[in-house]
Amino acid sequence: MPKNLFQDMVQAKRARSGMEQVMQPRPPTNPQGVERVEKSRGRYSFWMVAVASVVFFLFALSYLFANATITVHPKQQNIILNEDLSATKNSQDALPFDLVVISGEESKIVETVGEKDIAQKAEGVVVIYNAFSSTVQKLDINTRLEGSNDKIYKTEKVITVPGMGKDGKPGSVEVKIYGAEAGTEYNSPPLDFKIFGFKGTSKYSKFYGRSKGAITGGIKGKYPFIPESQKENILSEMKISLEAKLFQKAHDQIPDGFILFQDAVVLKIDSESMNPASAQENMLPFTLKGTLYGVLLNEQKLTQEIVKKNMEKDDESEVYIPHIQNLIFSLSDKDDLLNQDIKNIHFNLSGTIDLVSKLEVEEFTAELLGQSKKNLNQILLQYPNIDSAESVISPFWKRSFPDKIKNIKVIVDYPE
Repeated sequence: MPKNLFQDMVQAKRARSGMEQVMQPRPPTNPQGVERVEKSRGRYSFWMVAVASVVFFLFALSYLFANATITVHPKQQNIILNEDLSATKNSQDALPFDLVVISGEESKIVETVGEKDIAQKAEGVVVIYNAFSSTVQKLDINTRLEGSNDKIYKTEKVITVPGMGKDGKPGSVEVKIYGAEAGTEYNSPPLDFKIFGFKGTSKYSKFYGRSKGAITGGIKGKYPFIPESQKENILSEMKISLEAKLFQKAHDQIPDGFILFQDAVVLKIDSESMNPASAQENMLPFTLKGTLYGVLLNEQKLTQEIVKKNMEKDDESEVYIPHIQNLIFSLSDKDDLLNQDIKNIHFNLSGTIDLVSKLEVEEFTAELLGQSKKNLNQILLQYPNIDSAESVISPFWKRSFPDKIKNIKVIVDYPE
C-alpha cells in the first residue's frame, strides 16, 4: 500500500511536540513560601553581622574607656599616750619650738552701785636702762623714779637691771610703777625718768627710764564705785575672755604645719584700767590689756618624736596623727614662757591617738598597671602600711587593671 508522506510528516511533528512538553520543568506549586524563606535567611544574616559588630564595638570601648577604683584602708595603731618631751628653741636637731607673742585688750561697761571717796594712784610700766657698765644693778622695791613732769613715781618690786652688752648696748628691764601720791596730776603721757637715788653720782646720767605708754588711773575725790568682790569677778571673766580671744587670733595666724595647743599658752596682764572718773550715768568702763605667750611646735617633727617612742622599730612607714591638736599639753612651768629668752621647755602630752600610715599613691598606682585583678592581694603584701583594699574595675567583664595611670583612681580611706 503506497505511503502517505504528508500524513507521516504530521504524525512525526505531533510526536516531537509531545516530547517537548514532557521535558519542560513544572512551575512551583507555592511561589510565596519560597520568597519568605529567602527573606528570613537575609534577616538572620543581617542580625548576625549587627550583633557581631556591637560586641566588637563594646570590646573596643572597654579598652579605650576601661577604668578602676581602688579603696585603700591604711594601717592604724591606736595608743594611749602619756609622753614627757623636751623642745629646744629654733633647734635643727632636737624637737624645735618657737614663741608666739600677741597682745590685745578686753573692755566691758558695768553699772555702779553708788558713790564714795576714792583715792587712787596712777600706774604705768617703765623700761629702765643700764648704760653705766657691764655690771648688773639691783634696785629695791619702791625705788623712787623722777619723771620728766617733775613728779615722783615708785617701782612695785625689786628688780635687777642687766649690765651693758659687749656691743655697748644698754641692759634693760621692765617694771611697774605707781605715783607717789593719789591724784589726777600723776596721770601723764609717756615720760622719761631718772633714778632719784643716783642724783649727784656718775650713775645719774647713765641709768634712765622710759615709760611704755601713758601713766593712768590717778584720781582723788567722790566717784561712782562697785564693790571689790564684784570687781574681782568682772576682771576674772575679762581675763578668760581676753585669753580666748588672743588664742584664736594667734591660732588664725600660725602657718600651716604648726600647732598651738590650747594649754600651751600663758596670759600676762599688762594693765587693768577701771577709772571711776570716766563713769557716765552710773556706767563704769573696765579695760584689761594683756599679752599672750604660746609655744609653737612643728607638727611633722612632733609626730616623729611620738612615733619614735611608740611604733615598732622595723616599721619605717611615714605616719600622721589625726587631730593631734586635741592632745592635752602640760608645760612644767608656764611662767617660763614670759621670758622671751627661754631656750628649752619640758612638757607632757597625753590622750588617745591613732598612728595612721601614709601611702605613696603614685608608687602604688604604678604597681597596678596592667596587672590581673587576682594579683591585687599579692601586690598588697609589698605594702605593710596597707591594712586592706577593695577594687572595682569597669566594664565588669575586664579582669585586669588599666595600663594607664590616668584610668586608675586610688582612694586612701584616711580617718577624718
